[in-house]
Amino acid sequence: MKQQILPTVKDIKNLKGKRVVLRLDFNVPIKNGRIVETMRIDRAIPTIEYLRKKKARIVIFSHIGKDATSSLKPVAQYLSGTMNIGFVPDFRTEEARAIADGLPEGGVVLFENLRLDDLETKNDPAFAKYLASFGEVYVNDAFAVLHRAHASVVGITKYLPSYAGLLIADEIKHLSLALKPKHPFLFILGGAKFETKMPLMKKFMKIADKVFVGGILANDFFHDQGIEVGKSFVDKYSFKLLPLLKKGKIILPTDVIVKNGDGNKTSVKKLSEILSGDSIVDVGPETIKNLSPILKKAKLIVWNGPIGFYEGGFDRATIALLKAITEVKATSIIGGGDTAVIVEKLGVAKKLSFVSTGGGATLDYLSDGKLPGIEAIVKCKKR
Repeated sequence: MKQQILPTVKDIKNLKGKRVVLRLDFNVPIKNGRIVETMRIDRAIPTIEYLRKKKARIVIFSHIGKDATSSLKPVAQYLSGTMNIGFVPDFRTEEARAIADGLPEGGVVLFENLRLDDLETKNDPAFAKYLASFGEVYVNDAFAVLHRAHASVVGITKYLPSYAGLLIADEIKHLSLALKPKHPFLFILGGAKFETKMPLMKKFMKIADKVFVGGILANDFFHDQGIEVGKSFVDKYSFKLLPLLKKGKIILPTDVIVKNGDGNKTSVKKLSEILSGDSIVDVGPETIKNLSPILKKAKLIVWNGPIGFYEGGFDRATIALLKAITEVKATSIIGGGDTAVIVEKLGVAKKLSFVSTGGGATLDYLSDGKLPGIEAIVKCKKR
């Protein structure tokens, strides 16, 4: 695949005094008005600071949640601890226009949740043009939404000179390592929803030396082999998994953590010991131990998705595997989502080569090396 030339914020000439529409991803978890995890915000700050240093006037757009019910105000409050930033509760008002026009050089304002208007997710041309009217240049540094053909991601590039931010450039640089990997290459796939993960499975079955499968995805393999999975969740899918096993690359858990009944009591079991009343909730310690020599030999490790029932609080095996990866010399890339959240909670990000901020965007990029938001910037004719 021919490498795309991605114009970045560093390619913009003379930013002094220019109004920059900056699309960021501030879609972070908030409980009781407080931000629970700040990785995506923190990783966006270098681009904001770069633009401030160049004396641009910065108008930030983002979304939070799936609709207009969530507010970005806590994000503005968080950022105010490191910079002088304004907040506008409705970007559709004359007040928003006046504040954007009156920004001083190096000034920053964050507008409220883009999903106040459903035209955003519909990629409405008129709405995209309205967003573009707030700036002279467009910079997208919201990697986690690059797989969405929304107005603030794709549509806006038709009206302004468009560039990628520092975070996106860093994401592409590191994730691209998985497309032309060093060997031995271990790919780790967890989580659920084989329908969305199958493109990744097919791709990396061709280029990885070993593929370890955990999470609900492992249950699917057990089920298709006729192994008792009890009351464990199994995906509904329309493809056959057994032919994949015959290729000899897939590694499945040899032991699991199960819960039996409605209580919280768990136990470690071999696959042959699983009962009809059991629910598989995590990978067992023997499995993690067996992975150790493979981790030590690997030159590249790419991981996407927890290998246990993370939503239910079963993250012990995921944590154990993360710690084991931090102790080997391989280049390690963690593919966003819940796995990245666990990395941040453990505080081990600096011991890993790269942790992606994306979820679906990471999956899509690893699958085919393309994202609508990237394509739109590359094809922009306004520069």
